[in-house]
Amino acid sequence: MTLPDRAQIVVIGGGIIGCSTAYHLARDHKADVILLEQGKLTSGSTWHAAGLVGQLRSSASITKVLKYSVDLYKRLDQETGLETGWKMSGCLRIATNQDRWIEYRRLATTAQSFGMDMELLSPQEAKAKFPLMQVDDLVGASWLPSDGQASPSDITQSLAKGARMHGARIFENVRVNGFDMKDGRILAVKTDKGDIACDKVVNCAGQWARQIGEMAGINVPLQPVKHQYVITEKIDGLSSDAPTIRDPDRRTYFKEEVGGLSFGGYEPNPQGWTTGDVPNEFEFQLFDDDYDHFEQHMMQAIERVPALGNVGVRQMINGPESFTPDGNFILGPAPECANMFVGAGFNAFGIAAGGGAGWVLAQWVIDGEAPLDLWVVDIRRFSEMHRDRQWVNDRTLEAYGKHYAIGFPHVEYESGRPRIVSPLYDRLKAHRAVFGSKLGWERPNWFAPEGMEAADIPTMGRQNWFDAVGEEHRHVREKVGVFDQSSFAKYEISGSGALAALSHICANDVTKPVGRLTYTQLLNTRGGIEADLTVARIADDKFYVVTGTGFRTHDLAWIREHVPEGADVQVEDITEAYGTLSLMGPHARDVLEKVTEADVSNEAFPFGHVREIGIAGSTVRALRVTYVGELGWELHIPIADIGEVFDALMAAGQSWDIRPIGYRALESLRLEKGYRAWGSDITPNDTPQEAGLGWAVRKNSNTGFIGEAALKAIAEKPLTKRFAGFVIDDPDAVLVGRETILRNGEPVGYLTSGGFGYTIGKSVGYGYVRNEAGVSKEFLEDGTYELVIALDRVPAKIGLKPFFDPSNEKVKA
Repeated sequence: MTLPDRAQIVVIGGGIIGCSTAYHLARDHKADVILLEQGKLTSGSTWHAAGLVGQLRSSASITKVLKYSVDLYKRLDQETGLETGWKMSGCLRIATNQDRWIEYRRLATTAQSFGMDMELLSPQEAKAKFPLMQVDDLVGASWLPSDGQASPSDITQSLAKGARMHGARIFENVRVNGFDMKDGRILAVKTDKGDIACDKVVNCAGQWARQIGEMAGINVPLQPVKHQYVITEKIDGLSSDAPTIRDPDRRTYFKEEVGGLSFGGYEPNPQGWTTGDVPNEFEFQLFDDDYDHFEQHMMQAIERVPALGNVGVRQMINGPESFTPDGNFILGPAPECANMFVGAGFNAFGIAAGGGAGWVLAQWVIDGEAPLDLWVVDIRRFSEMHRDRQWVNDRTLEAYGKHYAIGFPHVEYESGRPRIVSPLYDRLKAHRAVFGSKLGWERPNWFAPEGMEAADIPTMGRQNWFDAVGEEHRHVREKVGVFDQSSFAKYEISGSGALAALSHICANDVTKPVGRLTYTQLLNTRGGIEADLTVARIADDKFYVVTGTGFRTHDLAWIREHVPEGADVQVEDITEAYGTLSLMGPHARDVLEKVTEADVSNEAFPFGHVREIGIAGSTVRALRVTYVGELGWELHIPIADIGEVFDALMAAGQSWDIRPIGYRALESLRLEKGYRAWGSDITPNDTPQEAGLGWAVRKNSNTGFIGEAALKAIAEKPLTKRFAGFVIDDPDAVLVGRETILRNGEPVGYLTSGGFGYTIGKSVGYGYVRNEAGVSKEFLEDGTYELVIALDRVPAKIGLKPFFDPSNEKVKA
């Protein structure tokens, strides 16, 4: 075999993701593509996948990706002449308790929000669709008729043929063993059959993606897990078009296969394979049957489908599948390498995602930015801590074990904690903090009053912490509170080209004088919001950038990728160098004046400014800014000094009853004020104008910023969606997001976030109202609104201004 010595793009891995990516690169973009497979196509984990295809996820974009897969599988055989085994059998999800039933009612609402048709059935209606099922213990079932099943190997071979038809070249039995690299870029892929020079590499190597990534210095945090299912002999009375079944309360799934049933599950005690490298030779191989471990699924399956007790097993499949620490797959550009993209870690729904993932990944590779809001699967959601293979293993096994757990809101992972703590961890524990975790950081979610258990108790209704969080909320509105926000991601950007680079990257004006700060979005070329952060100018050629904890890798990579080539710009991540205390509330200045000699009056230290002030012997970078809508400062403190500064604030604030406050109160406070949250309320799918943030975009830019051309192109056109707030009076209604918005009885959008506003005493939600003919202020205000909450229609009132806004003077004075 002689390999070509050059290609535009090299795709590594011949499973369904690699073949789909190559197919879409060749078909949609006419790219010069070579696909390399170390064994035979499908020989990794694709060939033994169960082949269930579901579409509904909690993200509208990921649901769109999965719906694309179904559409592709339906028609691919017409293009290539190779069958895909696609069968739209529909899917039953069955519920045996009220919490699960509420979850399904919420899922049905989400489906409605995303334009899908999900029905809720009685136990007998469910049995009519699958007569062999025992339903005496059911509360009901959900029914999604457009779900189905497919043959993983057949789809992959059909995609491979389609890729070849459009010009892609596929080479089997070629092993990648390294890369030629220079200045963080891959110049050539090194293989056992020769080297291939290339412009870009797409790592779709499945369970080998982790070690392929390491060859280029990138981290792909996935963990192979042993996943078992069995295929039975023929079962009398089983229809060939029987629906797939998911029985999450028994942790099992079923699908018809050649007259029998294929069934397996997600056990709470999963078995990881290896935290080391996966052997290269593990092709078309399985592990030994493990009936002892599988017995838990066998017993549950027989109770659900009694006919299984009288039928033989034709085959047991026990093979590795790649899972991730949060149960979402991995797509996108590796932050450590300028021209490697990744598509891996599909958590046993690679078949469902394969068509759509290849579609969006190909577009991402060509354009350099995602075509949709793909944040939940973006590889840049991970950080350096995810290089710890044992931590990734432990968290991934926990996520696997919770695959079929009830989707209670606000549930936290427990494994691998605490991983990163601020120096205040023990102090906050002494205040009875209940911690959550964000990108490894322990952060206080709320504080338990004396006599109350300091722990979350999951529920579908009002949470056990509801009243305690309400007290924290009111404390910030009426007195003063302090938030430990040390987990904020923090960067310093310096150099003679720093101002010009930030002016190019940021949509708002960052050319303000030293001592000023700017709230800004970073936009993609479509004008969508890729990041939402604060830029403080601390010297003529030095800026301090603060963004959300979870966006640390993403935002840093975005900034670095868009610094003009050759510019004198240094971008440094200094997150661990500074801790952050946010002092917020009407008495914040009273407290601050007692601990610093600096003048913190409104005249000397106005809103939107940054100053260095002394507190407790430490030089503190103070930012006059708020995310709660009250007078306050973010105090950025050398991390070693944060304990002393915290103690000084707590002592000085006794007269005003200062107390530590958690992140759940922060969330309710920001909801009342209408502050947007990136990743939910504002995303790469949304422009600043649609989000009501047009005021944060500079006009008539002389330098030109990323996304400016797109915004100008749509400036004269009517907006087809606009961000709006909603409140409801029903005291028992719980908003969690994705509830459908009805205007005059017709669906016009869904909530992007929801919660409770304790000051106004109402549930609060935000979302985009859509109308292709245009969404004017009059259109919004003229409608009568309802929210669909777990399928119940509840009257709502729209708000185009903050629901709590007695006076902005609190923030400014």
